[in-house]
Amino acid sequence: MTWTLTKSYLQMIHEEVEAEGNVSRVLQFVLLGFSALPNLQGILSVLFSIVYMIILTGNCLIILVTRIDHTLQKPMYFFLANFSSLEIFYVSVTIPRILFNIWTQDRNISVLACAVQMCFFLILGTDECFLLAVMSYDRYVAICNPLHYPLVMNSKKCIQLAAGSWLSGIPIQIGQTFGIFSMHFCNSNEIDHFFCDIPPILKLACGDTSVHELSVYVVVMVVAALPFILVLTSYSRIIATILRLPTATGRAKAFSTCSSHLLVVVLFYGSGTITYLRPKFMHSPGTDKLLSLFYTIVTPMFNPLIYSLRNKEVIIALRKLILQK
Repeated sequence: MTWTLTKSYLQMIHEEVEAEGNVSRVLQFVLLGFSALPNLQGILSVLFSIVYMIILTGNCLIILVTRIDHTLQKPMYFFLANFSSLEIFYVSVTIPRILFNIWTQDRNISVLACAVQMCFFLILGTDECFLLAVMSYDRYVAICNPLHYPLVMNSKKCIQLAAGSWLSGIPIQIGQTFGIFSMHFCNSNEIDHFFCDIPPILKLACGDTSVHELSVYVVVMVVAALPFILVLTSYSRIIATILRLPTATGRAKAFSTCSSHLLVVVLFYGSGTITYLRPKFMHSPGTDKLLSLFYTIVTPMFNPLIYSLRNKEVIIALRKLILQK
């Protein structure tokens, strides 16, 4: 009897050590991406390449025109140039990796590279949330307090708000990334996604992930829900002010200025919030990929078009730039 118990105990210890050994062997992941569509790899390659070039070209044009045109030397366009710069970095975290996987069919990614990609993606996404809130505050001051606008949104204040937006996500998301990648991964090493994102990574973790899921909810509430509430508050006051304007021309101009920003906000916050605040049992690879495409690729692609085509000052500045060339 004693020998049987001792044998069982030793076998249990051996299994635990073996399991720990298996956990420690997960040194790289496999990004499945769009491998389920083998016949569409060529089309996807062309499509993502075109989208990437549109994003880079559109945002670079906005940065260039806001720098050289003296009529666009205003806080609104200062923040727009920062937003365009942020978008370039944001999409460059994911799209080049997608193209590399399609072109080489090498879908392996080390745990370190995966953690770095996730960390930069989360930092830049957080920065975008705060910068969108800052841009809505700028529009609120410009429309609701026009007489105080030059005083409130002076050069020093604009630089401080922009710097705060760029730096705010660094400590938060480094901590969150470290917490997620401090877990052991034993379920699989295949990430059914096109980049290293939180929901598919948590699916691979061993044991109970409820604490990490709770931390994700808390962080999303701070870096996404709170700025979104600030945006909604700003725009509710903006709309109330616009409706009180005496002339239809004034109302139309104010709506034209703000509607483009509001459209970007809804697309970005909507898809991102749904992705990260859904319960774990509601996540599926297909839905996650579709929603992720919206806030990682679709929204950044339309941002330059929305801000340029719906803004007369930017259109005029672009025409002058093209005619000069």
